[in-house]
Amino acid sequence: MTHHDVIILGAGGAGLFCAGIAAQRGRRVAVLDHAPEPGRKIVISGGGRCNFTNVGASWDRYVSANPKFARSALGRYAAQDFVALVERHGIAWHEKTLGQLFCDGSARQIVAMLLAEADGAEIALGQPIRDVGHADGMFTVVHGERTLTAPSLVIATGGPSIPKLGATGFAYDLAKRFGLKLVEPRPALVPLTLPPDDALFRELSGVATEVVASAGKAKFREAALFTHRGLSGPAILQASSYWRHREPVTIDFVPDRSSGWLTELKRARPRIGLRSALGSALPDRLAEALAAKLDCPGELGNQRDATLTRIEQRLAGWQFHPNGTEGFAKAEVTVGGVATDGLNQKTMAAKHLPGLHVIGEAVDVTGWLGGYNFQWAWSSGWAAGQAV
Repeated sequence: MTHHDVIILGAGGAGLFCAGIAAQRGRRVAVLDHAPEPGRKIVISGGGRCNFTNVGASWDRYVSANPKFARSALGRYAAQDFVALVERHGIAWHEKTLGQLFCDGSARQIVAMLLAEADGAEIALGQPIRDVGHADGMFTVVHGERTLTAPSLVIATGGPSIPKLGATGFAYDLAKRFGLKLVEPRPALVPLTLPPDDALFRELSGVATEVVASAGKAKFREAALFTHRGLSGPAILQASSYWRHREPVTIDFVPDRSSGWLTELKRARPRIGLRSALGSALPDRLAEALAAKLDCPGELGNQRDATLTRIEQRLAGWQFHPNGTEGFAKAEVTVGGVATDGLNQKTMAAKHLPGLHVIGEAVDVTGWLGGYNFQWAWSSGWAAGQAV
């Protein structure tokens, strides 16, 4: 039996970062994972370059039953703090659209940095976690054939998204065992599937265009992509975190066109048809499909203004009714997880069980697309690392 000050379950971003913070405070740390290598999601993220944070990472860009829960950790360890760490390790980076920061080189540089920061911590991989228990103020973990004990345990095993990398719902099972409640987990940042009655749009597979996609009260202006199963692209992935079954997703196909643009075009070019009018704003195949759906034959000059106004409104508020998502297999992250009302926002500790902490994707805090979820991993890992 081996004794440590803290045992961290999960060698992903949150777990490794927490290990580094705790080890640098002189704590004896063990990081345990069933995966054969650390930071597997980091390695594949951002096309292999890791979108490691976002300059706009504030609490209001996270989905949660209590979004303000993330405010404390994000405020005390912010994006600029992680950027400073990246620069101290000599990792070159660049900013892309919407505040997204990427490595110039490889995502493996971030994993190497986290391992270097966690120097002194024991990192044990490639063995299953067979049992976790708690008695007399101590946590006991059986990892492979070893038994480890510590007064502090950090659950950092993430959610069930991307199961091909070994992701499971283990964190949720463990949290429930220790009396923590869950917010129902569901796939997030995930493509949406469409029912057969939207089959026309499946013929547009591969077509992308910039739109404003809305689900609930959330709106995102980025690219949408038609697929053979439904809708994808950054705007749709963002909206998917807010979408619920039986609710529509609304698309504004012409976000740069002001009200009355078709009637103005009618007066300026009365002989133009709707297909050609849409072609000035949209990819050809999409313009053709929308024009066919809108059933506006002939020249604009022959259409009543009221008809053109209705068409404008339809284009700016086209409703799709998804019948589902492509599931955890294609989801980048998970919405839901361990309920925040059972956790201390400053330490990520369970309120009713001293020594138990939950961080990263396992918690009901899910960021937007574009580096927000990695920043939550760093911020929540830092908060727990300071407390264990």
